[in-house]
Amino acid sequence: MSNDPTPQSGSPDKEPASEAQAAQNALGNTERAEVATQPGGPASKPAPKPEPQPSLGRLFMDNLWAANTFTVTLLSLVLAVVVGAVLMIISDPAVLSTYSYITSRPSDAINSSWTLVSEAYANLFKGSIFDPEAFSGWLDGDNSWVAVLAPISETLTYAAPLVFTGLSVALAFRGGLFNIGAQGQATIGVIMAALAGFLLPLPPGLHLLVAVLAGALGGAVWGFIPGILKARAGAHEVINTIMLNYVATYFLTWLIVQSGVQDPTRTDAISKAVDTSAQLPRLLGDNLRVHAGILLAVLATWAVAWLLNRSTLGFELRAVGANPDAARTAGISVTRTYILIMVFAGILAGLGGSNMVLGSTASALTPLVVAQIGFDGILVALLGRVKPWGVLLAALLFGALQAGGNRMQSYSGISLELVTVLQALIVIFIAAPALVKAIFQLRAARAARLQTSLAKGW
Repeated sequence: MSNDPTPQSGSPDKEPASEAQAAQNALGNTERAEVATQPGGPASKPAPKPEPQPSLGRLFMDNLWAANTFTVTLLSLVLAVVVGAVLMIISDPAVLSTYSYITSRPSDAINSSWTLVSEAYANLFKGSIFDPEAFSGWLDGDNSWVAVLAPISETLTYAAPLVFTGLSVALAFRGGLFNIGAQGQATIGVIMAALAGFLLPLPPGLHLLVAVLAGALGGAVWGFIPGILKARAGAHEVINTIMLNYVATYFLTWLIVQSGVQDPTRTDAISKAVDTSAQLPRLLGDNLRVHAGILLAVLATWAVAWLLNRSTLGFELRAVGANPDAARTAGISVTRTYILIMVFAGILAGLGGSNMVLGSTASALTPLVVAQIGFDGILVALLGRVKPWGVLLAALLFGALQAGGNRMQSYSGISLELVTVLQALIVIFIAAPALVKAIFQLRAARAARLQTSLAKGW
């Protein structure tokens, strides 16, 4: 052991440095820091030049021509229009015959094709949005303003029920369920709304309210059935809703011809007419078909958006849709959520069905009164990326295609089934963003994220 009385460095009994030594050490540290920061010192380095920032226009163009949602949707519409033009050409014998001698006179094939396609799409636009000839005639006093607003009125009329069925499919999809039963739920909704419309003697305002609520209740009951089967028995909602579609359709066919429901003055399958006190009011007068159902559709869109993004139930719904096991571990009742999802989806689809008989589309029950709004709602939901406001815009697009397709068939001789083909092509291209990206050589900046979201169900 050393006899040196001076404590060793690092020992626990080391004496603290004197104030003079501490001051000297601090001064030395300060001097060394000043030397290091002087120009030419050992730590001196030239400051890096800032990289030039891209202009706002450059950033806009880079993001515009990337595989984002807006670009893919827009280019999908362009591709659908191009493919639709090709189908028009090959289905017209007169135009197709000009291609037999295209090498000798190519102008004939080009001109005839352009005439056919441009007239068809022009009539599609005039029949759905705006007709310049009707507007100029209104200015000259040759026709009334009704002809000017008729195209947009038809578009809104066709779009109103599609908003409800599209929201029905989208809401269920966000909760992890694939609601194929919007058609059946809308069918039960239209039955209940019509029965309340011509069987209940009520005053005007109350009668309409009861009829609308009856349609919503019918859809809710038809949505509750697959919901409880999914929650309690694990039965797959796709199979159950498909089967319930058939049940609802055949129930409507049977009900129409029953005594007390069938129109006593008719021998065909048609019910009594809904009382005028139970019909949705028209927004632009009796000469235009657009009715208050489109206002209810916008209100329903806002309500679903609020439910999904602002409410506790919406958070639980999205959590169950993302991962049911994790949601159950977090204390969320998956059983309760599944039931509520299908009930709310049924309410929305039932409101869509009630629009078909309480609005201006029909005033009585027939076997085809619901048309295909439930199945079209699936396409609308997919086109709208299962987002509420996207569904509203997609429904307006489909309504425009339907309204314009009627004029296109009448004025251009193009089959109305081509409109259905256009709808299917739009959804196909939107559902395959990799195909759109490859065709148009889009930047891959956000393509991976887009494809991942599509793979997860958008």
